Amino acid sequence: MSVSLIKGQKISLNKESGKTLNKVFMGLGWDAVKKGGFLGRLVGGGDIDLDASCVLFSADKQPLDVVYFGQLKSKDGSIIHSGDNLTGDGEGDDEVINVTLANVPAEVNYLVFTVSSYRGQTFNEVANAYCRLVDDSGKEVARYTISGGGDYTAMIMAKLYRHNGEWKMQAVGESMRGKTVADMIAPITAIL
Repeated sequence: MSVSLIKGQKISLNKESGKTLNKVFMGLGWDAVKKGGFLGRLVGGGDIDLDASCVLFSADKQPLDVVYFGQLKSKDGSIIHSGDNLTGDGEGDDEVINVTLANVPAEVNYLVFTVSSYRGQTFNEVANAYCRLVDDSGKEVARYTISGGGDYTAMIMAKLYRHNGEWKMQAVGESMRGKTVADMIAPITAIL
């Protein structure tokens, strides 16, 4: 059974999955808001280019690496991005970041997952947005749903972090302005 997370909530990945997790993936899904009427279809409801990213941080909160549409694999190979979805069309996860937790280097203490609107469209134009963590058997462990839209273009979705030798997850849900993950490094560091 999946846990529906609320902003700030923390979970133990091993306890929620019932086993020691070695591999997980963070899936991001979204749709464009559907505008009503003939005029609405002409001027709104177009493609939304959201980008999922993962920033790797050390225990002293220094960024070590980033995985995003421009670098689909971490330097150590433990994290792999599925590729850029420019529209949000289709069912299910639109972008996926695969993480082999057992291969994440010991100097990495935090994995921070973000989403940003590359074209600068706000989340007022986004519907059905979520991120979810899925274990290596395909079981959804946790889900964080973005609700209510808003006049922001980026969000720190969630972080995985090491605590007493175990990986834990926290839903963050901090919104901000920014078109790329590079715009978000300072705000991410502040929440670690």
